[in-house]
Amino acid sequence: MPPKRPSPASLPTEEPTDRKAALGEALRRRILNLEMAPGSVVDEVELSEEFGLSRPPVRELLRQMAAEGYIDLEANRAARVSAMSFHTLRGFFLAAPLIYVATTQLAAHNATRADIDNLKVIQQNFRTAIETENVEGRVLWNDEFHLEIGRIARNPYLMPSLRRLLIDHARLGKTFYRTPTTPDQAANLAAAERQHDQIIDAIARHDAEAAGALVREHLDLSRHRMAEYAAPEGLDVPLVF
Repeated sequence: MPPKRPSPASLPTEEPTDRKAALGEALRRRILNLEMAPGSVVDEVELSEEFGLSRPPVRELLRQMAAEGYIDLEANRAARVSAMSFHTLRGFFLAAPLIYVATTQLAAHNATRADIDNLKVIQQNFRTAIETENVEGRVLWNDEFHLEIGRIARNPYLMPSLRRLLIDHARLGKTFYRTPTTPDQAANLAAAERQHDQIIDAIARHDAEAAGALVREHLDLSRHRMAEYAAPEGLDVPLVF
C-alpha cells in the first residue's frame, strides 16, 4: 500500500517546513488519484486552514507545483489543477515513447545493484496493489516504478519531462482502470506486471535495446486499454419493427 496521507489533525504540531511538505505530498496525491479533478480550483484559503499554514508558503508551493505541471497558474485567476483534454491525450502519446524509451535505455546503462533492488521493492508493491484490487495503489506504484527508472537514468534534461508525463499517465490510469476488475482488465494488468519484471531484468542485464523495446510494448498496452475505454463497441440492440 502507498504511504497514507498525513492526518490534518496532526499537522499543527509539526514545524512549518514539515507542514508545507505534507501539503505538497497531499496535493500531488489528490491530483494523481483524481480526488481533485482536472481543471478544478485550488482553494488557497481552505488549504491554509487545513494544514495550519499562512498564505505565502501555500502560494510558493503552488508556484513550485505549477512548474512541475500539477497546477495551472494564470494572472488574475485562481490556481487550478492542470487540465486534461483531447489535446492533452494526443500530446501525451506523441511524447511518451520518446521520453520513456530514452530514460529506460539510459537506466540500463547506469543501473547499480542497489538500483535494481529498489525497482524490485516498488514492483512488489505494484503487484500487491493488483492482487488487492487497490486502484489508487497500483496507479501510484506504477508511477513510482517509472519515476525510479528516471532517477536511475541520471539525466537532468529528461527528468522534468518524465515527471510531467507521469502526472497525466497516473490520472489516465485512474480513469481507465476501475473496480471491480473485469476479466479483460485482469489480463491487461497481468501483462503489465509481467512487463515490469521483464524491464527490470533487461535493466539489470544492462541491455538497453531490450529495455527500450519492452517499455515501448508496455506503453502500447496502456494505449490499447485507453482506446477501448474511449471507443467501446456499440451495444447490441434488437431491431423492433
